[in-house]
Amino acid sequence: MIYGEEIIEEVRSRNDIVDLISTYVPLKKKGSSYFGLCPFHNEKSPSFSVSRDKQMYYCFGCGAGGNVFTFLMEYENFSFPEALKYLAERAGMELPEEELNEEAKRAMDEKARLREMNKLSANYFYYLLHSKRGQKGLAYLKDRGITDATIKHFGLGYADIYNDDLYRFLKSKGYSDEDLKDSALVTIDERRGGSDKFWNRVMFPIMDVNNRVIGFGGRVMGDGSPKYLNSKETKLFDKSRNLYGLNFARSSRKKEIILCEGYMDVISMHQAGFTNAVAALGTAFTSGHGTLLKRYTENVILSFDSDEAGQRAILRAIPILKEAGLTVRVLDLTPYKDPDEFIKGLGAQALEERIRKAMSSFMFQVKVAAGRYDQDDPESKTQFQHEAAKLLATIEEPLERKNYIEAVSREYYIGAKDLEDLVNYYGTSGYSSAQRQQTTPRQQERRLQVNEAKEEKKKQPQKLLLTWMVNEPQLFDKLEGIIGPDDFYEQIYHGVALLLFKQYEEEKAVIPGKILNQYTDLEDQKKIAELFNTTLKISPLAEDRDKALNDIVRRVKEDSIEQQMNATNDILRWQDLIKEKANLAKLHISL
Repeated sequence: MIYGEEIIEEVRSRNDIVDLISTYVPLKKKGSSYFGLCPFHNEKSPSFSVSRDKQMYYCFGCGAGGNVFTFLMEYENFSFPEALKYLAERAGMELPEEELNEEAKRAMDEKARLREMNKLSANYFYYLLHSKRGQKGLAYLKDRGITDATIKHFGLGYADIYNDDLYRFLKSKGYSDEDLKDSALVTIDERRGGSDKFWNRVMFPIMDVNNRVIGFGGRVMGDGSPKYLNSKETKLFDKSRNLYGLNFARSSRKKEIILCEGYMDVISMHQAGFTNAVAALGTAFTSGHGTLLKRYTENVILSFDSDEAGQRAILRAIPILKEAGLTVRVLDLTPYKDPDEFIKGLGAQALEERIRKAMSSFMFQVKVAAGRYDQDDPESKTQFQHEAAKLLATIEEPLERKNYIEAVSREYYIGAKDLEDLVNYYGTSGYSSAQRQQTTPRQQERRLQVNEAKEEKKKQPQKLLLTWMVNEPQLFDKLEGIIGPDDFYEQIYHGVALLLFKQYEEEKAVIPGKILNQYTDLEDQKKIAELFNTTLKISPLAEDRDKALNDIVRRVKEDSIEQQMNATNDILRWQDLIKEKANLAKLHISL
């Protein structure tokens, strides 16, 4: 159902943004705003601002901004209707409901349709697993030691041997080929009809942090290829913003999250009591995954396969996790390949002990480097010592670097003073090299910045005047008859100006959070949030403030008049505009 502006605004006004965001992010009051660490990018100093007066948030670091709806859409990956429903329930409001007819169903939010299809598919796969047709899949899971309780907990299922089975099932539920074509569940061919993405596979429903099915993974039965198949990305499913098992791990009382390689590793870990295990979804580990983990923990333990490919994956993941501000350790699974085999071989208690003794990520990197050299050969050993020194030189914090120099010195029998000298050498030369390498890209970036700055300078007066009017609404009365919405000709500023002037005329107040209700595009919301949160650096002296205001108003009006002159060939209109421009010299507005 599509709700009117009045209902949307009532929901927004009954959910204080500070109260909402403080349930996700620790906030501290500073002046009239509240500040905390931004949940949308990694930072050490708080630049994430939440304003109760404006009923909006804005990050001065990454530019994320919006109102209560935007926050839930960004943080929880909600669609707008889902955010509206959640906030209505939070405020104790009952939204009007009505039966959806076929036309309304077509117009329903695409994400909601995808979620419904995924939910139906997950239930169908679960049903098949426990039917006669799913005996092969159930036998596989039982052979792997998976219990009925775990199968139910993770909603595991089975896709039948027929490659149009799910297609026919979803068609029977009223979904058309048009609905299904972008679902990632089936492929639609105009001549051959629909065929399933998954068939003859044990199915692993992938859920978001709110326990909603957003995609699937499938393990083939027999020798088919590929062994594991994952849903393609949809408007609902972004592999870089989700982790398998995070919906359960987020509620774990453990102080760390264990990052595994695959579905079965996570399932085995959870069954053994390690409910803090998650896995990437058949894709390379990304900075998005790191930022996502940072929301729920400060510590990550890597539990990848102990083979060469697993070790390479660990080395790729370490810098990404550290960049996200996480403390990283590495689990030693030898003599077994993966957590599943380890638990079967030595049991949960032994794994708990290994977790307790997990190696720091840095010492793991040194260990991998050491494995590439023959420590009994003087020349090879010297090469390793140089590589270890290069690694140590990357540690910026002096005390941490000193402690690791001592640890590497003890572990690999290198003289501490000799190693420290080598580290200092690479620290200095490495810095100089980095500086040289950065010269060309910086010059290129500078050229781009100059071009962008010129373009932005043209728009700046409109932006500054709107910001000033938001911060000091009495300006609407002062500028009546002088400045109107059409003087803000830049598209996004024009739209905001129309809403602001209308809001002030009707309510004699400016409520930025309410303005943001009108924008569904997240990029537009960020730009407008920046507009509403810009700090004007103006002298406190009255005469200086008057001069600054008059200068900005003249610039906006002059630019507006020039735009109008460029848009008309009417000579009489030109003469009127020229007179209007000349009269700006006499303009004086006093605050």
